[in-house]
Order: sequence, then C-alpha cells, then structure tokens
Amino acid sequence: MRAPRRLLLGLAVVAVPLLLALLGPLFADDPGTRAVSFTLGGGHWLGTDFVGRDVWQQVLHGGRTVVLTALAATALAYLVALPVGLAGAVTRARWLEELLMRPLDVLLAVPSLLLILLVASVFSPGTSGLALLVALVNVPDAARIVRAAAAEAAARPAVEALRMQGESWWRVAVGYVGRCALRTLAADAGIRLTGVLYLVSTAAFLGVGVAPDAADWAVMVDRNRTGLFIQPWAVVVPALLIVALTTGTNLLFDAALDKKGRRP
Repeated sequence: MRAPRRLLLGLAVVAVPLLLALLGPLFADDPGTRAVSFTLGGGHWLGTDFVGRDVWQQVLHGGRTVVLTALAATALAYLVALPVGLAGAVTRARWLEELLMRPLDVLLAVPSLLLILLVASVFSPGTSGLALLVALVNVPDAARIVRAAAAEAAARPAVEALRMQGESWWRVAVGYVGRCALRTLAADAGIRLTGVLYLVSTAAFLGVGVAPDAADWAVMVDRNRTGLFIQPWAVVVPALLIVALTTGTNLLFDAALDKKGRRP
C-alpha cells in the first residue's frame, strides 16, 4: 500500500476512537436510571453493561482516560529518554555514559507490567500515577533506542567540526545528531505509543490506576467479559476501539516515514 493510501487509511481508522475519546464526554447524557444487566433494547442501542448502565454512554465517557494517559506517558518517557540518550551518544567521557546508561539497565531487566503491579501493591496510583509508572518503565528502552540511533551520527566528522567551531552542546546534540536520528526516533515513537496504549489498557484491565467500575474502555472489557455471549457489544465495542487506536497510530507513523523516505 502506498504512503498516501496508508495515510488516509490510518486517519480513517484512528479518527473514530480518537474523536470518541476526546469529544465523547461533551456529548454524553446523564447516566439516568440503571436497567437490567446485560440486556439489549429498551432504549439502549448498544445494550447495558454488567450493572445495567448504558454501554453507549460508557463508551463516550471511557476513552479520554486511556488516550490522555497513554499520550502523557509517552511524552514523559521521551522527555527523560531524549536528553539521557543524546548525552550518552555525544559525550566523550566514558564514565558519564556508564553513569547514565547502566542504572537504566537495572530497570530494563524487570518486566514492565510486573514493576507496575509491584508499585501498585504498595501505593494506589490514580490516573496521573499510572501515567508516571508507564513512563518510568518505558524510559530505559527508549533511552537505549535514542543512544543507538544517535551514536552513528555522533561519530561523524561533522560533529568534530562543529565542536572545533565552538558550537554549543545543544547545537551539536539536538541540532545535528538528533536531526540525523529523527527518522528512527519517529518510527520508535509510533511503536512505543502502541505499546504504551497496550500497557495502560492492561493495567486498567487489572484495576491499576482506575476504579473497578470506572467508565474506561479497558475496564469495560474486563468487567463485562462474563456476559460476552449474552450481550457482546459491552465487550466488543471498547475492545475494537482500543485496537483501532493502536492500528491507526501505526499506519499514520508508517505513512509519514515512508513519505519522508521517498523525498529526493
């Protein structure tokens, strides 16, 4: 599939869950009275959930937390990983590189979900805490990707020439080395956002960072799975929205990178 078609397909796929997540609460009605659990009809065109709430209203309310938490976690992870990875690639001091990268290897050895669950067993993180935890477990891997992508550019003669001209660290690391590694980092950002969405959804599925009965797409999948064969829309709709969000994001990044790579 060519880049323009992939871009249009990505936009079409990601538009529905993204618009529902960001604008859904503005159009949601009052919860109203609860009906019978796992039923269809009765004014509920997507049926009711495990406690009799309208599924469509829960869908409108449930996406903002997932999307904003994933975006915030990804941004926070790169906010730390970019300077650490660039500093490790550009520095001439071996001790500084070891000081920056070796502690991250310790975190990298611990499975991400296990670390989140261990911290959540001691503290009770809210939505902000979940975003910080997901960002924390993504920093080591992201920093290593940044360093690996920037190391080749940092070894070029152009970097030595910039240093001899007295250019600042920002000009060398960000202006040249970071710009050379931009394509690789953009590809990693698309993949990482998908992984963060999966991790946030999984943590919410396990009850970390959200209330057990919260209006959240991942929580909806968890709490309504017992009625999957009775009232499938309560599980299928939020699950499809999460899948569409991750798939559409990857298609958009792939199309953008392919279009950039084809430029003369």
